Amino acid sequence: MLVVTGTVTARPDSFEAMLEAALHHVRRSRTEPGCLKHGVSIDAEDPLTLVFYEEWQDRAALDAHFQVPDSLAFMRAMRSLAASQTKLKILPVESRA
Repeated sequence: MLVVTGTVTARPDSFEAMLEAALHHVRRSRTEPGCLKHGVSIDAEDPLTLVFYEEWQDRAALDAHFQVPDSLAFMRAMRSLAASQTKLKILPVESRA
């Protein structure tokens, strides 16, 4: 399994548009094959920052997600609405029963 985390900070004038786009992206992404969990929240210490948390079955599922046209459009939208560059981490996680 892979865990993906990311943050993006909006400009004050772009936060509502960023949040709306993020919620749409999260809901759509949850329907993709291999998506185990996908969520977004507002940072409690910086209300202009969105925090993403995702779990993917494997790298193939995540790579397919990154190639979905709506995912590519979402990333372009985030870049245009952001006050600073987004930060993304992809971490392999070993599951144990």
